Amino acid sequence: MAAAKTTNRAGSPVPPECAEAFARRVLAWFDDHGRKDLPWQRPRDPYRVWVSEIMLQQTRVNTVIGYFRRFMAAFPDVAALAAAERDRVLHHWSGLGYYARARNLHRAAREIMAQHQGRVPADIETLQTLPGIGRSTAGAIRSLAFGGYAPILDGNVKRVLARHFAVPGWPGRSEVQQRLWRLSETLTPHARTAEYNQAMMDLGATRCLRGRPACEACPLTASCQALAEGDPSRYPAPKPKKALPVRATRMVILSDGSDAILLEQRPPSGVWGGLWSLPESPQDQSLESWCREVLGYEAEERARLLPRRHSFSHFHLDITPVVMAMKNPVNGLMDRGARVWYNLSRPDDLGLAAPVSRILSEIRQLNNEQQSEGVAP
Repeated sequence: MAAAKTTNRAGSPVPPECAEAFARRVLAWFDDHGRKDLPWQRPRDPYRVWVSEIMLQQTRVNTVIGYFRRFMAAFPDVAALAAAERDRVLHHWSGLGYYARARNLHRAAREIMAQHQGRVPADIETLQTLPGIGRSTAGAIRSLAFGGYAPILDGNVKRVLARHFAVPGWPGRSEVQQRLWRLSETLTPHARTAEYNQAMMDLGATRCLRGRPACEACPLTASCQALAEGDPSRYPAPKPKKALPVRATRMVILSDGSDAILLEQRPPSGVWGGLWSLPESPQDQSLESWCREVLGYEAEERARLLPRRHSFSHFHLDITPVVMAMKNPVNGLMDRGARVWYNLSRPDDLGLAAPVSRILSEIRQLNNEQQSEGVAP
């Protein structure tokens, strides 16, 4: 195996023979213990690998499996995904979070149809021109779907390498990330690259765990520098903590008097971009006047649900859901403008923000309880 030299913590190079020994141990472990029956592995085609890699960004395998199967049933190939409305794509992504992934996946499918004859590209450079595909994801697609040589550096691989070579610092720092990339490039074999990359991801996910690494079951125990130091969990260094700001909002649950709730679509980018959400009222205005002036309906407050907090990577959002009833109810229509009436009994395939989906479920349950008791909602 041809391998460029890199350095470990002490500054000494990792010779080719050591890189080869590292890969041999990883591959031998994979043959006996690696994951070979994940849904995107059977069959393993470029489209399925690509979708799974996007879903697996920031999300655990066990969570992804169900979403992946439903997504494949709805969009079995690139053409089906490209032809779908964005709302339908976001609907099948609802609950996975990080919704920019779904928007980028949809955009990339349309680019693949328009510029690549409907085929997922095989080379790293072209893959990285597609929305949502960075260097590591491109390497995973290149190796897992096409069998080509390509190093990867997802969160699991970062953890394995940082511990094995006792690489100090938070991997989000540019210099630390560059060092880990050099290690990945050096250690990744040109033969059986797909199996090696899958093995490294599996090691991080099932053995080299973030909190309690199962060192006794790891094939790299004998040469792991972090273990030799006595505390593997010190590596990689955590992201420096900072206090997240807190924002507050009132989500207005406006009922039309039957079984429909008013929703509005979020802007295409930003928080919950493109998803459908409950209208949000500022804290310093009465809800009655806001409903009249902004939504165009006379309404009165009926109830408040329990406040809840939804945390993003960069802030906390404290939500107070408020039930408002129209004073002169009319039957709402399901249109496709910036606002729609969402029928709780016959829900449409809309992409809903996760806390909004939970709030609507609570309202649906509350309505059912009131109806069973003979109380008008």
